[in-house]
Amino acid sequence: MDVLTQNFSLYARGFLGTLELTVYASLLALALGFVMAACRVSPVGSLRTLGTVWVAVLRNTPLTLLFFAVVLGLPRFGLVLPFQLFAVLALGCYTSAFICEVLRSGINTVPVGQGEAARSLGMSFGQTLGGIVLPQAFRSVIPPIGSTLIALAKNSAIAGAFSVTELLGTYKPLNEMGYDIVWTFVWIAVGYLIITLAISGLFHVLEKRYGAAR
Repeated sequence: MDVLTQNFSLYARGFLGTLELTVYASLLALALGFVMAACRVSPVGSLRTLGTVWVAVLRNTPLTLLFFAVVLGLPRFGLVLPFQLFAVLALGCYTSAFICEVLRSGINTVPVGQGEAARSLGMSFGQTLGGIVLPQAFRSVIPPIGSTLIALAKNSAIAGAFSVTELLGTYKPLNEMGYDIVWTFVWIAVGYLIITLAISGLFHVLEKRYGAAR
């Protein structure tokens, strides 16, 4: 217990760092995932290709390698940003590929006839997708989106290796100060548990309110 009480500010900074990474990267992943899911089901061939390539590349690229590509690659093109922002970009883009596929699977559960009926009434692709298809698809994808964002929260631990303040990285200074490594990691695990349980609780509420009936 001493390791927590005597170093609470250090744990708090790490916890808040992980929380910020999770929130910002989740928002980016949801936005990009939505856009790429729309591309994947678009009637325009070039957009479908863009969505397919985005998903194929990011889902099959190790997240650590993506961090290296973002942190070391973007500055070569003159894009110099804070390390935390680089981490948000890497986490958000990586997770967006999984969000995209979750949304696409939800879209595929909506009967084709509903989209055809909307188009027969003169609705555009965007109107059909946003007004008819996605509201129904959303109901069936709430649980898998929650699981994907929980994975994002845990994946944020990689950011500590790239000079980003986050929860897992607190073990290094604590280990150097001679604290028991077991208890150090126990409290780190508790921090991650708080974040993941909060995400799980939020999506449980959303599922109860908006989820598809079983």
